[in-house]
Amino acid sequence: MKVKTKADFRKRRHFRLRSKVQGTADRPRMAVYVSNRYIYVQVIDDDAQRTLCSVSSLGENNTVATAKALGTKAAEAAKAQGVTRVVFDRGGFAYGQRLCALADSAREAGLEF
Repeated sequence: MKVKTKADFRKRRHFRLRSKVQGTADRPRMAVYVSNRYIYVQVIDDDAQRTLCSVSSLGENNTVATAKALGTKAAEAAKAQGVTRVVFDRGGFAYGQRLCALADSAREAGLEF
């Protein structure tokens, strides 16, 4: 019997999600990756296969307050590139406190999901 890890299940959820979520030039994909220590956010145009902007929480603790600040920074970086509408890609991670805080602060900063 093959042993499956939490990472394997997350990858499977992510592939399932990515079959439905596609970023375009009009509405790029806001991809989130959460590690044990940091959170990374990228705004990606899948048609052109290009990352428009990216921000991360490097050097800060992985808390809800950090996620909230990161959502604001991600929205500001996306707006600087001329992006106001995005598709949210949670990357197979649970939509818990940190991801919810990140998404809410990005919405408050002016991004439309």
